[in-house]
Amino acid sequence: MSQQTVLTGPKFAERPAPLLPPEEPLLREALGSTLRDYRGQSGFSLRELASLANVSPGYLSELERGRKEVSSELLASVCHAMGVSVASVILEAASMMALDAAAAELAADMASRAGA
Repeated sequence: MSQQTVLTGPKFAERPAPLLPPEEPLLREALGSTLRDYRGQSGFSLRELASLANVSPGYLSELERGRKEVSSELLASVCHAMGVSVASVILEAASMMALDAAAAELAADMASRAGA
């Protein structure tokens, strides 16, 4: 893990920042991947789900690929169309992010031990 220096203001001395965790996936990426997984499980094509959720297929594709931020209203519309709760999708995305972060931290720890 790396350390950064943080200036707390012009009147304060420099102090080291806390250790930063390994890079985590962005929330939009985790939500997009989770939405794609749920869509696959529900059996909808991209076009079918887009039509039911009142969004263009291109925009839904961008959401699923993590290229666009999803609004709470659109997330609710897509989830409702698939018959899943917003909470389920958010919890699944958060779990995926936590697992990815834990795996990255473990890999970094193993690499530092191998180099020591």
